[in-house]
Amino acid sequence: MGGRTLSKLLTGVALVLLVLLQSTQSVYIQYQGFQVQLDSVKKLRDLERQWVLSPRLQAQSLLPTPCYHPALPPDLQPICTSREAASIFKALKTIANTNCELCVNVACTGCL
Repeated sequence: MGGRTLSKLLTGVALVLLVLLQSTQSVYIQYQGFQVQLDSVKKLRDLERQWVLSPRLQAQSLLPTPCYHPALPPDLQPICTSREAASIFKALKTIANTNCELCVNVACTGCL
């Protein structure tokens, strides 16, 4: 009986560890040579809703508005060096809206 109890206990511990591992795994989006976390793209949407540059600064700016936000996630910052930064940010937000957690979009990795 002791062997069966130990076996059940080990199976239970293994299942708990598996669930914990899955919940800590990040989902990534790969697009135009950039790899960013899905959570960063979600933060990008929140930042855009909260913070707006003045129309005068937007007209003078060569970079998209998120590039000026001090809280832009670090993995999104390299995108600001690209000439296509605005279109890349737009595409990332579109990809993030397509059930990326379920890997419906081929640009998403790390999901189960």
